[in-house]
Amino acid sequence: MQKYIVRGGRPLYGEVRISGAKNAAVAIIPAALLVGGVCRIENVPQISDVTVLLKILRQIGANVRVLNTTDVEIDCTHINTTRVPQELAHKLRASYYLIGALLGRFGSAEVSMPGGCNFGGVRPIDQHVKGFAAMGADVREGDYIVARAKGGRMKGANIYLDVVSVGATMNIMMAAALADGVTVIENAAKEPHIVDLANFLNSMGANIKGAGTDTIRVFGVEALHGGTYAIIPDQIEAGTYMAAVAATGGDVLIRGIIPKHMDCITAKLQEMGVEVEEKDDTLRIRRDGELTRTNVKTLPYPGFPTDMQPQITTVLALARGTSIVTEGVWDNRYRYVGELTRMGAQIRVEGRTAIVEGVSHLTPATVQAYDLRAGAAMVVAALAATGTSEILNVQYIERGYEDIIGKLRSIGADIESVEYSEEEFIQRQIG
Repeated sequence: MQKYIVRGGRPLYGEVRISGAKNAAVAIIPAALLVGGVCRIENVPQISDVTVLLKILRQIGANVRVLNTTDVEIDCTHINTTRVPQELAHKLRASYYLIGALLGRFGSAEVSMPGGCNFGGVRPIDQHVKGFAAMGADVREGDYIVARAKGGRMKGANIYLDVVSVGATMNIMMAAALADGVTVIENAAKEPHIVDLANFLNSMGANIKGAGTDTIRVFGVEALHGGTYAIIPDQIEAGTYMAAVAATGGDVLIRGIIPKHMDCITAKLQEMGVEVEEKDDTLRIRRDGELTRTNVKTLPYPGFPTDMQPQITTVLALARGTSIVTEGVWDNRYRYVGELTRMGAQIRVEGRTAIVEGVSHLTPATVQAYDLRAGAAMVVAALAATGTSEILNVQYIERGYEDIIGKLRSIGADIESVEYSEEEFIQRQIG
């Protein structure tokens, strides 16, 4: 088992380059199943979720070649089963995208219930199932989600999502790409990674219009062909480094981003007194004065992203005054708050709302990562706290952040990953 040791309390200076978007990659890689030919996917992040997805594709018959640190070739011409290995599917939430992709290409899918992060809220797939059923699939849920398209091919349908769901929007798009007829998704999510998935599929011969709006139309085609596509930069990774500079102080140039995607995060940091300078594909983040309070509510894009809520809450814990954070997407995403209070933060949670009373500093402690973004928040807190902190359960962090140790070191952080025993972990839990 690995843990991070962070010697915090020092400002960050230098440059950091952002990797490909995790939330796009974990959908685009399964979407390669729809393609009858070789896909070359570029700017793929080196994270554990990607590693697991590539293993799954190999196990069901795909030919996967890792070309270099960022590019892979995937050929799904000879898939030999539509049943996904349970032990691998359990390791990540994004395994549910395999259902839509397999249904779309083969009219059949058997995927065990997904795993990944559990941050205390309910993350149902009812909207996914609703969409598949509307398109003519029989879906049964149990230990495995078993889906079969009547007649062997999905049918176009009009689908209204009861809630704005990123996962359901993307999954239905994949199931519809090769369907017979036109599929209309209303109340669709509009996140950048949804547009990226649509662009990937269109570059392979799909006909998808309206991605990035609340109504998406998918005109089913007979087949998709191979091609080359580069994944967009990771909005949340960039936002996490922005939060780290805001919490510690310093001056960092973030390279390889799409500034428009960062507007919702940039605006809140500027309200708090952080300087953000935008140029082409870079953002320069500077903070040397006091942080001031603000209120944040997470919303579907273009609102403030729920995946940045733990990180911004950590920064607000160091801001002068009282801030209110409202979680507008998930029922509960505050499991990490107890870890922050161990470091001296003053945060009270009431339902979907956190009341954050700013403190002058955080104190080092041993804390746990309860999920991917909560783990990132623990890193931000440890960087800001003067002294040595330890972060356990870092496998969650490595699901979504490429080379976080190397990148933080490159901007002056004192952080390392070391091994520790399972017995030590159990003792920490008991203690």
